[in-house]
Amino acid sequence: MESLGTVSVITPSYNTAAFIAETINSVLAQTYADWEMIIVDDCSTDATDDAVRPFLSDPRIRYIKNERNLGAAESRNRALREAKGRYAAFLDSDDLWLPEKLEKQLEFMAKTGAKFSYTEYEQIDESSKSVGVTVTGPKKISRLGMNAYCWPGCLTVMYDRYAVGLVQIKDIKKNNDYAMWLEVSNVADCRLLKQNLAKYRLRQGSISRQRLSSLIRWHYRLWHEAEEKCAPVSLLMTAVNMICGLYKKLFFVKRR
Repeated sequence: MESLGTVSVITPSYNTAAFIAETINSVLAQTYADWEMIIVDDCSTDATDDAVRPFLSDPRIRYIKNERNLGAAESRNRALREAKGRYAAFLDSDDLWLPEKLEKQLEFMAKTGAKFSYTEYEQIDESSKSVGVTVTGPKKISRLGMNAYCWPGCLTVMYDRYAVGLVQIKDIKKNNDYAMWLEVSNVADCRLLKQNLAKYRLRQGSISRQRLSSLIRWHYRLWHEAEEKCAPVSLLMTAVNMICGLYKKLFFVKRR
């Protein structure tokens, strides 16, 4: 495929030695070859360095280590500051892409004129086996729609950095991807490419497996701390998020 511009793959990592090689290989397998992968390691204490080292002979892969543990938000911020590509795409260090992910998403954006897009994805377990769940979302998400819920899966998102500019978010420990999409949606609507092009790994201890009380707390902090809304508005937006989260499970999560 002829290059439509370099894609900067943004990959924060922390203690994912068991998975990150498979993640990198899913990028190396892309049918679209004009990409750079920026891995920002957040002071891993496992063998992540050893897992990444064999891939560093490829000049498209850059491995950056934080001097101290900063969290996923600051690691993504750093990767975005280091990025040189026209497009930013996001892939956490335990998730996977299907081989045509970049090619098909770039073609979709070129055809529709979209500056911000996402795709469907399926869920896998820690052994990379499908759990029979595919997640989709609305065809078009405005800023108002993004306020309602974090519809895109982080591993599926791509945006045009020429149109959006440099995005930097506040240091919140959870929902930092949601904070980023809220910023991008100030500039462009997010459009869905209705194809499953990625695999999201379910792991013990992930936010998707936390109790409802924990989810409510982190959504409130997103609105109150990152978006700087007053307490009543933050509570209202948290309630909207919870209701729309239920709506997503009912209408956008497909089980085989």
